[in-house]
Amino acid sequence: MVQYNFKKMTVVPGGKDFIDIILSRTQRQTPTVVHKGSAIDRVRKFYTRKVKYTQTNFHEKLSTIIDEFPRLDDIHPFYGDLLHVLYNKDHYKLALGQINTARNLTSKIAKDYVKLLKYGDSLYRCKSLKVAALGRMCTVIKRIGPSLAYLEQIRQHMARLPSIDPNTRTILICGYPNVGKSSFINKITRADVDVQPYAFTTKSLFVGHTDYKFLRYQVIDTPGILDRPFEDRNIIEMCSITALAHLRAAVLFFLDISGSCGYTIAQQAALFHSIKSLFMNKPLIIVCNKTDLQPLEGISEEDRKLVTEMKAEAMKTVIGQGGR
Repeated sequence: MVQYNFKKMTVVPGGKDFIDIILSRTQRQTPTVVHKGSAIDRVRKFYTRKVKYTQTNFHEKLSTIIDEFPRLDDIHPFYGDLLHVLYNKDHYKLALGQINTARNLTSKIAKDYVKLLKYGDSLYRCKSLKVAALGRMCTVIKRIGPSLAYLEQIRQHMARLPSIDPNTRTILICGYPNVGKSSFINKITRADVDVQPYAFTTKSLFVGHTDYKFLRYQVIDTPGILDRPFEDRNIIEMCSITALAHLRAAVLFFLDISGSCGYTIAQQAALFHSIKSLFMNKPLIIVCNKTDLQPLEGISEEDRKLVTEMKAEAMKTVIGQGGR
């Protein structure tokens, strides 16, 4: 499976900048003067070279964009789904498809005008054909301006994502908002995740690394998830769901037994049971947090029963892992 480094992707220029870059390069790299008295063959070659050079540059630049953006079928399902959550998968494919169509159109325009230039019978006629060829190529690029802007937006967003390796030892931290997930990752890794006393402080996935018994672990802090129907969840929550669904990891489900996060143990247990299908075949540990505010022995019989049930469920996934 292809590994992508989104931080090394080339900047996608806007429609106008794209045209300026290519036309100025054509002006610099090809001869600029043809004399009136030149033989007609020389005039034809002069303008043919300009048309071909412009088309080659457009083709190379558009090919770079198409090749550098990941094909959703080739990358890890985690990145594929994350891209779909942040930016609609269909819009992404459509934008790349329009770039590909523009690449083919510029090639076709250049081919047609090179043929016409062979029959140019004067300097004026050849120059007019060259102007028409470059003008039509530029119009094609102008039309894909919105797609270029959209792909640049995706590139910037993907470059800001943390470098998550889906194939390494991973610890995934999840739970309701404000239960202490970010404080935990700050303590055990060198990550510096913002911690505030309100929900959804963490708005995207954060990664830290820690060493235990000479082994390096990747620790991922996910945004908080609320217990509500799948279709009602927002983009921030869907990042967590994507990570839980696709990453092979040991899962730490954080439980705030003090209730200071604003959610009762019953609500947190309901969330656990609603997403427990995502924990299948993953080692799972229930972490009872904030016991300094509320000792585990001090909670009500009903809440203790809920915690025990969750621990029993967690044990089942460990046994499913072969007791690891």
